[in-house]
Amino acid sequence: MRSHLATGQPSLDFREKIIDVYFTERLSVRKLAKRFGVSKSFIETLLKRLRETGDIQPKPHGGGAQPKLNAEQLKLVKALVDADNDATLDELRDRLAAETSILISRSSMGRIVQQLELTR
Repeated sequence: MRSHLATGQPSLDFREKIIDVYFTERLSVRKLAKRFGVSKSFIETLLKRLRETGDIQPKPHGGGAQPKLNAEQLKLVKALVDADNDATLDELRDRLAAETSILISRSSMGRIVQQLELTR
């Protein structure tokens, strides 16, 4: 059986099937994990969340959130790149922090520069 984790978080329907089998067949965590092609820790976490909250919904995926730069701050990034298009991403983020007190990661600066379609 193909693991449902390979395609991302297991769906609510898949989680419900696991819970149904757990209560109807009273399988061990190990046997449930093997039967559904998931890790033991996934089953343990799912059962713990069910006991503690009554909820088995997947949690929202973290990460991927864009930094909260407003239009003025984005204009500043553009101006920083225009002023020195040889600046590294680290230099750009340091200059942005010096001007605005907002410190973002180097990868976030890279995404912003790409979003603004700026060439360096």
